[in-house]
Parts: sequence; structure tokens; C-alpha cells
Amino acid sequence: MTIIEFLRNKGIKVNNEELIRRAFVHSSYVNEHKSEKNDNERLEFMGDAVLQVWVSDRLFRLDPPLKEGKMTTLRSQLVCEQALATYSRELGLNRFLLLGQGEEKTGGRNRDSIIADNFEAMLGALYLDLGYEPIDIILNEVLIPYITNGNAFEIVMDYKTKLQEYIQADSRRVLKYELIETHGPSNSPVFTMNVIADGIVLGKGVGNSKKKAEQNAAKDAFNKLMR
Repeated sequence: MTIIEFLRNKGIKVNNEELIRRAFVHSSYVNEHKSEKNDNERLEFMGDAVLQVWVSDRLFRLDPPLKEGKMTTLRSQLVCEQALATYSRELGLNRFLLLGQGEEKTGGRNRDSIIADNFEAMLGALYLDLGYEPIDIILNEVLIPYITNGNAFEIVMDYKTKLQEYIQADSRRVLKYELIETHGPSNSPVFTMNVIADGIVLGKGVGNSKKKAEQNAAKDAFNKLMR
């Protein structure tokens, strides 16, 4: 299946196929293929703006109305890198990415930063080609559940910050994250981290990046402390 066929199955009929294809061209692919003139970075810029407006509009229209500060917080959660990578994986967009061999070998197809940028680039390309309608189709599918279901915000919640705030509410203790183990192939490693305060292990987390393992360790600790 191609990205064009994927979109057609969702009721999106593309006019400019080359523009949509460009949204999936990573800079590493351009560097290795001299016939390619453009990567997806300019489209990412456009997609970021479209996404911000779409999310702001949906949050503004919620009933009961949210205060400005709450809308700002939720918007930042919904459009952060981890959240965008989650939406992209739910759609399976990373299978359409065009990467250079080096980036492919080092796990770029599963890297949050690349997948998130690609998601924004696709939105930018769809907007330029067809306007707002396809943006609605895509984002209503993957993003509305995270707006309407409060429990779903776990995927975009910054548990490291929440844990730090909880710990420092009663003391000046400092949290420390410690790498315990790394296993798996070099192009797809798995990290295990502990979060520690005053020499006591508060939580443990596993992830395909140190950052994600730290978040999972913080989540584990936060949930334990809140019981």
C-alpha cells in the first residue's frame, strides 16, 4: 500500500501526489539521493501551524468551557513530540517514510522526533493540497479520543515534572535517574531506568529511548506514591 492509497481508504482523494510524497522524504534520504531536491522540513513548518490552530479550535469549543491556562496546558500536551509520534504510530505512517540507509540502520523509522516531524509534514501537505477537510478527517480519528477521554492523557503527560512537583511539595529532595540496563540490537535498544530519591528506588521504567524509560520510571513512582 502507498500513502496515496492509504489516504484514499480514509476518503481523502489527493490532487498533488508529489506534494504528499514529499511529506515523507527525510533529509537523510535527500542526502543519499541526489535526484531528490526537497525534504519534508518546509511542510513540517506548515503542518505545525495547522495543527496548532486545529487543536486550539477544538479546545476552545469544549463544553463546559476551559480556562485559558488549562487550554494552554492541554494544547502543549496534545502537540508535543511524544504525542505526535503516538498519533503517527496509530496510523502506521512510519512505514511510508523515505530514509537514508544510515538513518534506517540506526532505528530512525521508530524514532519519535522523525515520526513526529513526518506527521506534521503530512498535515502541511494535505492542507496545501486540499485545505482543511482532510485535516479534520485525520485529526478527528487520532486526536479527538485524547481530548474527550481524560484517561488517555497518560500518553502525553510529563510524569517527570509531575513527580518532581510531588516530591518537592514536602521536601527539597532531588530526584535522580539511573540507567540500570540496556539490551537488544544496536539499532533498536531497550533501556531500563530507575528513579531514585535519598538512595531509595521509587520507580522503574523501560523504553526504547532513555527519555521514554525515564518517563515510565517517573510514572511508576508517581502511581505508587499516589496510592
